[in-house]
Amino acid sequence: MTLINTSGRPFDAVLCDLDNVIRFYDLTRLARLEQLAGLAEGTTTGVAYAPETDLPLLLGKIGKEEWVETIVRGLAGEVSEPQARELGTALAEAPFRADDEVVTMLRRIRQHMPLVLVTNATLELESDLASLGLSDLAHHVVSSARVGVAKPDREIYEIAAGRAQTAVERCLFVDDRLENIEAAVALGMTGVHYREPEDLRKVLALALGD
Repeated sequence: MTLINTSGRPFDAVLCDLDNVIRFYDLTRLARLEQLAGLAEGTTTGVAYAPETDLPLLLGKIGKEEWVETIVRGLAGEVSEPQARELGTALAEAPFRADDEVVTMLRRIRQHMPLVLVTNATLELESDLASLGLSDLAHHVVSSARVGVAKPDREIYEIAAGRAQTAVERCLFVDDRLENIEAAVALGMTGVHYREPEDLRKVLALALGD
């Protein structure tokens, strides 16, 4: 990746995804329940994250309870209804943690430029961030459930750049999903495909002169 420096640093704002960059879910219990039900691991998430099931949740049109009921219907014929509801609930209530290494890097970059979280999230995002002690991590949070548009729709990137008060071409966008990065790059942003903390460390070092 090449970063073009036009103002003494390679970018003027960081727009960062939340899930699978900062926040990680523990699906151990779900995998165990799937095994007991005779399902292949990942069956429940395959149903739950299908666009027709997931998008209403991410756009704030339904809550987690309704999402679980949609998962139950999606698993019909695979397992009994009580099993399906247990599986859906295990996913919806899966515990999560924050990656302390990534949080430390982002807190540091926040001292030097605008930091905006840009996430496809539920209406529970604010309470989730509070439970992780991350309510103050970013200057702004752009949640799909609050703005009514989800990545990779270009509008959510434009909203985030506006919150950062930074031109889109001066924004760094970090995400674990390639389609989301490609959409940001198409708008003129610099994209970073996140797979491990080192991916973030390298690019932030350029901005901080490390």
